[in-house]
Amino acid sequence: MKSAKGTVFKYGDNVDTDVIIPARYLNSTDGKELAKHCMEDIDKEFAGKVNDGDIIVADKNFGCGSSREHAPLAIKCAGVSCVIAKSFARIFYRNSINIGLPIIECEDAPDNINSGDTVSINFDTGVITNETTGKTFQGQAFPPFMQKIIDSEGLINYINNK
Repeated sequence: MKSAKGTVFKYGDNVDTDVIIPARYLNSTDGKELAKHCMEDIDKEFAGKVNDGDIIVADKNFGCGSSREHAPLAIKCAGVSCVIAKSFARIFYRNSINIGLPIIECEDAPDNINSGDTVSINFDTGVITNETTGKTFQGQAFPPFMQKIIDSEGLINYINNK
């Protein structure tokens, strides 16, 4: 069973890829370099405060904007173990899976999770638990083939390991 547990960074609706990783840093494809600037236009302290395993929770349409893979790569390389949102932009969703960043859609969880809460996620079942309040939510679990891609740290690794 794969799972994640971490402290929450909370954001609202329509967090676009230009906010996740500003265009001025797109001359690099190095994930570690991108991670240094992740979320800086919406949360200047994010890169300095995020720890391995932490979780981003957002409202609707997370990852809207351009189709660049830099955005989910920056989040993953910053140490984020999962992004939970009410909904994701389609291309961000696909790019996240392709690079092995777990993301879970859940309509109810974002309204009941705050910045600083501790949240755990069971990727096999899609169950999200706010450890701070004890409330649980049913998120959308990944089908087995997508779990295999994420477990392989992305589509390229998955294909190379077949």
